[in-house]
Formats: sequence, structure tokens, C-alpha cells
Amino acid sequence: MRIGVFLVAAGFPGRPPGQVLRDTVEAVAAAEEAGFDDAWIAEHHFMSYGVCPSAATLAGVALGRTSRIRVGTAVSVLSTRHPVDLAEQAAILDHASGGRFALGVGRGGPWVDLEVFGTGLERFERGFAESLDLLCSALERDTVAADGEFFRFRPVPMVPAARLRPVVACTSPPTVALAAERGLPMLLGMHVGDEEKAEAIRSYRELAGGRVPGRGAFRDGPVRVPPMPGSAGPGPSEDGGPGHIAAAVGYVADSTAQAVRELRESMPRWLEPGLAGYVPVDGRPRPRRDVGAYVDFLCATHPVGSADHCVASIERTAAATGLRHLILMVEGAGDHARTLENIRRLGAEVLPRVR
Repeated sequence: MRIGVFLVAAGFPGRPPGQVLRDTVEAVAAAEEAGFDDAWIAEHHFMSYGVCPSAATLAGVALGRTSRIRVGTAVSVLSTRHPVDLAEQAAILDHASGGRFALGVGRGGPWVDLEVFGTGLERFERGFAESLDLLCSALERDTVAADGEFFRFRPVPMVPAARLRPVVACTSPPTVALAAERGLPMLLGMHVGDEEKAEAIRSYRELAGGRVPGRGAFRDGPVRVPPMPGSAGPGPSEDGGPGHIAAAVGYVADSTAQAVRELRESMPRWLEPGLAGYVPVDGRPRPRRDVGAYVDFLCATHPVGSADHCVASIERTAAATGLRHLILMVEGAGDHARTLENIRRLGAEVLPRVR
């Protein structure tokens, strides 16, 4: 079982964005010390839900602050980026970190970002498959060219070249099919429960003809890493094994009642203004969510509670879905000191038992 942290760089009220970014890097360093396998950073634009507009940039800072933990993007939004530019950034981080960088990509949404960055609604609606294929080509080959609807250019060398396979955020059946057709691992969100995750994995397996996904989001080929703190043997010798990844809220307290109470008090202060930041590019109605009900769902579905409860929740998810790689959103309290405490307690009280 691989367990990582998932950092949204959440803009809780009263927390300056610059401080949130510094705290996010410190949280990655704390996760390394606590024994987590990896850390994944989210990317958002023009909103307080997440104040990191470039997950790859912040991942680079975090990689420079650490020596063992692998750091990834969850996700870099492909609809607003040129795939070759993103591949070049990924290659830099891969080489400079000795293979500790992971690339997660997603389609994003029909938000105002498309207008600001000039990619347009068409890239979101029709261009994700072409963008993903070009990204994979740029990550897998020494030379890349394009002759499609959205990208057209002569062959150019990839310098430096990388050998990475991205993980793809999948929130809809068409994206599941896209990932399955290309043999790319899925990243499943924390907004769905075990049953929905299991169904996505079953669908992937059927569409892929029973094949498991290829190597994950890390470099192709063996990468030796030091042992986990407190472990009896070596760390993974490759990329952790092929497989999908799922995000979940992870929050430990002395009792389950205390953990739920703390998140019910804190998370709506972040979610109410944060979710309002999703502004459609074309005037379509913005999806609404009952924030209180959403927090209750997260607390009931994910490892939120005592250490015993968190262990049982992770084991239940693994049994129901077959997942062997979870990344835990640890920032739910909205307080940096409590986030660091949460990371340390999860590392000490939960990780050894689920591994």
C-alpha cells in the first residue's frame, strides 16, 4: 500500500496566498519526515479554493526541499497549457530530482481560465485527447511533431528528453475510456465514494481488455530510493507498481467525533467562497453544491477519525476497490500547525498499520 499526501494549497479565510504556498512546501517536507511515499500538489487559477496556479512550479520548490519523497501534480490542467511546454517542464523536474517527479494531468473545466490563457472552450470540449496524445509523445520520444486540429508543427528534438507516463484525472466515463485506451493510470477524486471508484476501475479494466495500466506517473525504468523511515527493508525499486491513485480526505484526532467536529467547523469556511471561484467561460449555470452535506459526505466516506477508524477506512477502500495507492488531503483544519500535526500523526499512527 502506498500512501501520499494531497495538498490543495487551500485558501482558508485570513491566510495570505503567499504564506499558503510556503506552508504547502513545508507540509511536503513534513510528509517526507513522517514517512509518506509521495506528495501531490493541486493547481487552480483565479480562486481561493486553491491558490497555487502552477503545480509544476511549486513541485519543483518542494523537490528542492526534500531528498526522498516523490512529488507530483494533481493535476496540471492540460486544457490551458501547451502539451510540449508542460512536457519540457516535467523533463526538467524529472532529471533535476533524480526521478522523483510525477506528472498528473486533467481536462479541467469550462472555466474563465480558458479565456484568460487564450486556449478557448474548443480545447476543453474537443481537444483533450489530442493534447494528451501530444503530451505523451513529447514525454516518450526524442523528437516530437504534430499535425492535428489544435497543434501543428514540424519535428523538433525534445531537450532534455524524459521517459514519463502521466496519470490522468478521471471524473467522467469518456475520460476513463481515454485513459484505458492509452494504458494510463487514473487519478480518482475525493468527491466520489468507494462504489463509484470501483465502478470506474471495472470500466477501465473492461475497456482495456483486462490489462492493467502501464507504469505510473514516474520515470520509466528502475529508480532506487532510500528506505522509508522506520521500515525494515528497502523502498520501492521501481515506480511503486502500476496502478490507479485515489484522493481522499485524511484527518486523525483522538476520537472520530472530535475529527468530524473539527472538519465540520473548518471546511465550510474554505469551501463556501472557494467553490464560488469556479466561473464558467460561457455563461452556463455553475454547478451548486450543498457545502454542509458535502463535508458530511467527506467525513463519512474517507479516513476521518481516530487512528483505528482511519486504518479501518483505508482497509475498507482497498478491499472494495482494489486500490493500493491513496493520497490524503490533510489541510482540512485550515490551520497550518494543525495540518503539520495531522501529517505527523497519520505517519506515526496510521501508515505503519496499513502498509
